[in-house]
This record gives sequence, C-alpha cells and structure tokens, in this order.
Amino acid sequence: QVQLVESGGGLVQAGGSLRLSCAASGRTFSSYAMGWFRQAPGKERVFVAAINWSGGSTDYAKSVKGRFTISRDNAKNTVYLQMNSLKPEDTAVYYCAADSSRYSATKILGEYDYWGQGTQVTVSS
Repeated sequence: QVQLVESGGGLVQAGGSLRLSCAASGRTFSSYAMGWFRQAPGKERVFVAAINWSGGSTDYAKSVKGRFTISRDNAKNTVYLQMNSLKPEDTAVYYCAADSSRYSATKILGEYDYWGQGTQVTVSS
C-alpha cells in the first residue's frame, strides 16, 4: 500500500512559479514510476508529467513542456513538480500518482494505481 500526500499548491500570478511536492509512504517508492496529473473544473483529469523509477527518464504533456520539470528524490520518498511561467490555463487541482507495476514513465492515467488527494493551483491573470 502506498499513500501519497501533495503540497505546495496555492495562488500565483501569471508568469510566476510554484513547486509541488508529493511525499510517499512505503519502502518500495524507489521502484515505482510516478506521475502528475491535473483536473480543471468541469474537465477530465489529464496527464502533466511522469518520471521513471530512477529519475533518468521523464515525459511531459505538450502544454507544459519547457515550463514544468518533474524530479524525484528516492532517499526522501518525494517527487516534485517545478512549475515556471505559469498561465491561467494551468489552473487546476494537481494530483500525484504512483504506478506500482512498472519502472518506466507512462502518461496513461489508467496505469496508475495510487493517487494523492490533490492540491489546488490557481493562476491569476
């Protein structure tokens, strides 16, 4: 069983930055691929970024590539999402997820079997 707790969300002006953190419980965190997804009001949850077990491979949605960076610290059981040059359309609840079945990063929502409770990110114009 893995428990994920996100933090770091908040209100920021367009062009600003935020860093989200996701703390994971469990001794096998370092063997899981991890991902970030987001869900805007009235919309489906969509892929944002993913990272493989070692941090050596990452993947990003086109809408955030070049602005967001996913990273992980396996010694701290934590995955991060650094968000720069934020835009109002980045406003959403951001969710951290763990895929216990693979080492490689995936953007497929259904592959993730553990989810955090989400953290709100609001970008004002």
